[in-house]
Amino acid sequence: MSTTRDVAIFLFDDVEVLDFAGPYEVFSVAGLRTLPQKPFNVFTVAEKSPIIARNGLTIIPDYLLEDCPLAPIFLVPGGGGYRADGTPFGSRREMHNPVVLEWVQKQANFAELSLSVCTGALILGQAGVLEGLKATTHFKALEGLRAISPHIEVIENIRYIDNGKVILSAGVSAGIDMSYYVVSKLLGEELANEAAQYAQYDYWPPTKA
Repeated sequence: MSTTRDVAIFLFDDVEVLDFAGPYEVFSVAGLRTLPQKPFNVFTVAEKSPIIARNGLTIIPDYLLEDCPLAPIFLVPGGGGYRADGTPFGSRREMHNPVVLEWVQKQANFAELSLSVCTGALILGQAGVLEGLKATTHFKALEGLRAISPHIEVIENIRYIDNGKVILSAGVSAGIDMSYYVVSKLLGEELANEAAQYAQYDYWPPTKA
């Protein structure tokens, strides 16, 4: 392995913790015991600091959007919904945030791989990244994803979907499966298997589309 790939993980208020923490763990430790060079450099990025994730977890992102380097891999997690008065929060709010959408478009144009977990797909879809592609998201957000564009082919009952440059997972824990898949895609299945075994993650590999 001759290069280390940057992995930028976007954070926002009310982000689902496992949506980003699962992939963060997978990419951070993959290959560390078997490769001579660290294969992934994982960092977080947000529009502001600090970020208050679901259930009150406070996070200080490594970068803000305006000073974040373009990354060959970037990931948009999910989390959020609508409050009792109809006010959107989390990903439902960020999918209409023009600053975030502009950053996502810029990253997607540059990136080797654009990834989403759970309702992060709504942000990618609103940014136009999913046009003409297959996509999935949390089972409770499938109709919301369909409503973004008739040119997004929404797939149900699948853990993750690979469109080549754009890979999406279903809800929450499915992001871990997707991350191991990306490791296998870039570094080989043997290394992904080793990383999953070390983490005692017994659900890899799952079914994909």
